[in-house]
Amino acid sequence: MRHTISILVTNEFGVLSRVSGLFSGRGFNIESLCVAETTDPGISCMTIVSIGEERVLEQITKQLHKLVNVIKVHEFTKEERIERELALIKVQVTAENRAELLSVVEIFKAKVVDVSPKSYTIEITGDHDKIMAVLELLRPFGIKELVRTGSVAMARSPKTK
Repeated sequence: MRHTISILVTNEFGVLSRVSGLFSGRGFNIESLCVAETTDPGISCMTIVSIGEERVLEQITKQLHKLVNVIKVHEFTKEERIERELALIKVQVTAENRAELLSVVEIFKAKVVDVSPKSYTIEITGDHDKIMAVLELLRPFGIKELVRTGSVAMARSPKTK
């Protein structure tokens, strides 16, 4: 099962190593990791996406709470989060397929951020499934280069009046 975990930590050296060590020590692979400062420069937010068994994740969560530098741990369920990642995709382009490529870009509300005679670089933001869908449609054009950020996630606001 795919798990998204948000961890607030003190912004100090070694914290990332200790947190990632808990995952590797229990045989959990980190699929995606994104770390950045929050509005408080002394606190960072780590968003980790991992795939594995629920019971192992519970053990990792309990161990995370015990780390000195960890302030808060939150595991998101599918219903309660907004999750996004960014991808930059350099795609081969020819005079014959430019219009078709631009059509795919438009459908996914992506942007062309760099143009050369033989390639376009596309920027797309969305959830994991959207990024995977656009990659699948761009493969036939010839993906020359791909870079992706890790996922970032935030709890949804309550829908009460």
